[in-house]
Amino acid sequence: MKVYTKTGDKGTTALFGGTRVLKHNIRIESYGTVDELNSHIGLIRDQNMDSHYKAVLIEIQDRLFTVGAILATPPEKETLKNGQPRLQNLGILDSDIEFLEKEIDTMEESLPQMTHFVLPGGHTTVSYCHIARCVCRRAERLAVHLNEIEPTDIHVLTYLNRLSDYLFVLARKLSYDLKAEEVKWIPRK
Repeated sequence: MKVYTKTGDKGTTALFGGTRVLKHNIRIESYGTVDELNSHIGLIRDQNMDSHYKAVLIEIQDRLFTVGAILATPPEKETLKNGQPRLQNLGILDSDIEFLEKEIDTMEESLPQMTHFVLPGGHTTVSYCHIARCVCRRAERLAVHLNEIEPTDIHVLTYLNRLSDYLFVLARKLSYDLKAEEVKWIPRK
């Protein structure tokens, strides 16, 4: 199988199921941003950190491929001609969201209470987490926009929302573990 197909040379691409759309279609923007997020999470995972965080990040990357597949499938293509779901056995589950919530709760147990917003930075790994968090928020905004146009699995929206929370808390936890300075944002008076 060749990497290049030449089918996108005129600015269109195929969704899951074969429907062709322009490359700037909101559905393409949605799952393309999820793909970008997945790459940023790979960069975080490549940093020197506890193996537990790396394992969690691999699980998240796997779930993001599922999110991408869901976002790449237009509603009219969700069911095959034989009536079977196209994405059978593929979905974001309540347990995937609960997994992130448990990880957040566990990390927060060892962190000082937040009293201010914090400025991104302090250590390269922490900065990568903040970049991923911002990309995750963009992916969420695009998925919400898509959902206004064509209903999307609500679990995708919830997962992206919770994932951005996870990435924020991971940034704080890594700051704590790495003894990096967490700079509080204090507005000018």
